[in-house]
Amino acid sequence: MLKDILGKVLFALPESIYKPICKKIVDYTLNKYAHIEVKNYENLASLKSPVIFIANHLSNSDGLILNKVLKDFDPYFVAGVKLQSKALSRIGIEAVNTITIHPNSADIEAIKKSINVIKEGHSLMIFPEGTRSRTGKMIEGKKGIILISRRCNVPIVPIGLYGTEKLMPINDDDMGKERFFKADVTVNIGKAFSLPEKIEGMNKEEYDNYCLNYLMKKIAELLPDEYRGVYK
Repeated sequence: MLKDILGKVLFALPESIYKPICKKIVDYTLNKYAHIEVKNYENLASLKSPVIFIANHLSNSDGLILNKVLKDFDPYFVAGVKLQSKALSRIGIEAVNTITIHPNSADIEAIKKSINVIKEGHSLMIFPEGTRSRTGKMIEGKKGIILISRRCNVPIVPIGLYGTEKLMPINDDDMGKERFFKADVTVNIGKAFSLPEKIEGMNKEEYDNYCLNYLMKKIAELLPDEYRGVYK
């Protein structure tokens, strides 16, 4: 396909050239297709990096939208390694700061890199569900976010995101064929919080589950009821 050929030509260039081009392509595309409404941005007013941002996950466009909204924090995104395999998705990956992870696995190396990024003073954006929801509703979160949060002890900011499933719908047959459509996108930013204290009598597994449920419900509270899924 033409876009694959153009992608190969683009990524044959030096990084110092293709990265700025990728950013311009993403900016142009979002300006053309996405009408973004940001709610409660004032919740970020008193915060400085490092911060851990967490959000639900609906589309490969989620990171691009959030990178634009959170530009003042310039966060690193934890993203699936498969996104680098297609020209279109790689353009998006190169336009943001990225830590790659193998989806649906305990990628210890990615967790270590995430912790180091925060300790170096950078903010982190992570989708705790670990993969995009195929129904538009929240699915169960993964516990990697709990480990990162405990090790770093920085503010956690929840974000409810919806409309991106229409902006760039999922194509499970071929991710490289995903395309943009004009859509309204809402980014609802919650208040910063910390993980809850352990309740007396809880063992480690119970406490981990308690923390994960607490964290995921912070995201769910920022979403319309029909998006909350297992955290309704």
